[in-house]
Amino acid sequence: MRRFPAALCTARTAAEAQHLVQDWGQALWGSAVDRAQGRRPGGTLPAQDDRPLYWTRVAMTAHLAQWQPGYTVDRAALRRGFEDASRGLVGNEFRGTRGVRRYFVSGFDPFGLDTELRRANPSGSAALQLDGRQVTLADGSQAEIRTVVLPVRYGDFDQGVVDRAFAPRLTAGPVAADLITTVSQGYPGLFTLEAWAGRARSADPYPDNLDALGGGSYDHPADPPALAAGPEFIPTSLPTAAMTTVQQPYPVLLNTQVAEIPVGGTVPVSREDGPTPGSRSVEGGGGGYLSNEVAYRSNLLRLALAPHTPGGHLHTPVLTGLPADPAQLTGPDFEHDEASIAAEVLDILRHTTP
Repeated sequence: MRRFPAALCTARTAAEAQHLVQDWGQALWGSAVDRAQGRRPGGTLPAQDDRPLYWTRVAMTAHLAQWQPGYTVDRAALRRGFEDASRGLVGNEFRGTRGVRRYFVSGFDPFGLDTELRRANPSGSAALQLDGRQVTLADGSQAEIRTVVLPVRYGDFDQGVVDRAFAPRLTAGPVAADLITTVSQGYPGLFTLEAWAGRARSADPYPDNLDALGGGSYDHPADPPALAAGPEFIPTSLPTAAMTTVQQPYPVLLNTQVAEIPVGGTVPVSREDGPTPGSRSVEGGGGGYLSNEVAYRSNLLRLALAPHTPGGHLHTPVLTGLPADPAQLTGPDFEHDEASIAAEVLDILRHTTP
């Protein structure tokens, strides 16, 4: 991608520039998928590592911001076009092979980089390893998996990145998804299938990757801006009983916990058995951060466009094992954990048939 700055200078019009950045974004996504799946060797990091995609996108976005063409361009549109394409949102449709089920899965960028620049995200690693693959499910049927990797940024969610990712896959037709699930990094040592996604943001003062806050805290939850009308909580419709039969190498549990403000109350209450009727959401099973919000937004869209399509959210174990020496980007424990988590994501997806 070192040729990207020079390539930008070849664009003679704003329209050419828009096409160029989208093409380069798609090339970045394709090369990251090929690398993760062993078709494009290179570099010193393991093939399944999601961080090179993130780091390269950041560098290319900086070049795009510094570019000074001799004509007027819509910089926000250019960046969005590049971002969407480099995350798998463009040109990543299902093949629609007859008799093959279609699974659409989202992961996330690394986050928490202010305290540890080396962090990866196993949900992003799994997404790269799964995109475009056709796999055999537990009942012997076949499924094609398509994936995207989403930003850990409130602003992108406010500007519709989740809808842009999921709406094309939920619109009725021969290449609509037969199942959707969002995936993010969750708790130490286990996978959790989240029984409920909550509507509210409540993670402040924890910031996103641009150091921005969501506008809602645990004591004062807030709806995301411009979010379409919907229930306070959306239940999963994934086949959780089958999916939780996977227990190795990490246990897979159904998490029914939520936090709510009950009818007539003002103080948040944590509940182990799901929400009570009429309550105000504070946290879904995935908390009050973007993990929960991607589940809520995607499933709100699913209910509007394809209500009979199963959908929900999966939390992976926290990825550990980075070497103590901050100069070392990887190590055997880190690589083993990352590979094990991604392999189990696939195993859980295989167990999605009744």
